[in-house]
Amino acid sequence: MDCDEKYDSIQEKLHMLWIAEGFDDPLDGVIDHLVRFEIPENLWKNLGSLPVPSWLAPKPGPEDRSRINTKNFISFIDSNGCKNFADETDHFVTDRILPHIPCMIGIDHSLTGGVYSALCRHYGKENLSLIIIDSHTDAVPMSVLSGAIQYDMDTNPDSVHDANDPFLYNRPDSYNASSFIHTLIKEKQVAAKNLYIVGVSDYPDKKSLRIKDPRIKKYTNAYVGLKRKGATIITKKDCKLTPRKITGLFKKISTPYVYVSIDMDIGAGNALEGVRFRNWKGLKETNICKLADAVTKIFSSSVHLAGMDICEIDPRRAGAVYPSGRDQTYKIAANLIKKIGFNL
Repeated sequence: MDCDEKYDSIQEKLHMLWIAEGFDDPLDGVIDHLVRFEIPENLWKNLGSLPVPSWLAPKPGPEDRSRINTKNFISFIDSNGCKNFADETDHFVTDRILPHIPCMIGIDHSLTGGVYSALCRHYGKENLSLIIIDSHTDAVPMSVLSGAIQYDMDTNPDSVHDANDPFLYNRPDSYNASSFIHTLIKEKQVAAKNLYIVGVSDYPDKKSLRIKDPRIKKYTNAYVGLKRKGATIITKKDCKLTPRKITGLFKKISTPYVYVSIDMDIGAGNALEGVRFRNWKGLKETNICKLADAVTKIFSSSVHLAGMDICEIDPRRAGAVYPSGRDQTYKIAANLIKKIGFNL
């Protein structure tokens, strides 16, 4: 499910400008590599994908052109369309997977909340920790984000935003890919002390934290508030400079079950290209592998993997050939599943 409302994404879909051939569903691209890795077939089963309307697919057809526009995507997001799909994901996990371990391959990261909700009911939320590896913190309500954008337009003569864009104003606080963690905390599905967000590039700098404008205060408090509540936030810089720190922080995990969610933009513009959001340059593949190794060290006779997912893969770009060579998004995603899911 790909409801990206940004201009470039809409233009790609309207004019069928994708550069990657082959897979329309990122699940198929990842499964292709899992098969190549020769993961024993008795250890896993492909249960297929949830149905998605063609206009919400990453590669819509010509018949969908009339629906591919900013207004429709905004309407879908603002009316909690992402939450509806997350609920469908919840039902899928509950009805077809549990008590086995789910592994979701998806695009929109908000679907993680659906899998996590199912596992919360199954194991008890007090028994479940959540590790998210992501370049973005995904905990900013839409009204707070739009306020920060309006501040940028008011104070930055080089702002990339258009003050006449009607979609920057009066946005409701819907459940979506940039806010779903905020919702999980607000609805008390995850305790902040059991939340670990690793690899973020968007944590406000010291200069931003000193700005007094109430719009920026609300924005920075969305991040700082998580830490105050007990969440652990580890920046991309920490991942590159102090990898041992991450292993040490993971030792704090005391719940018997852990869910791991990986947004593949953690390697955007560095290890890989096939992701939706590339506004922050991500980690090298070696750094990503070290993160995966740190995660696998968590599991023992007393701490178990409850489930995992790989999200934000862009099938329009994943696996394409670039001047630097063929994109490795699917291969790296499959390798992360191999390491974390199968300890191989």
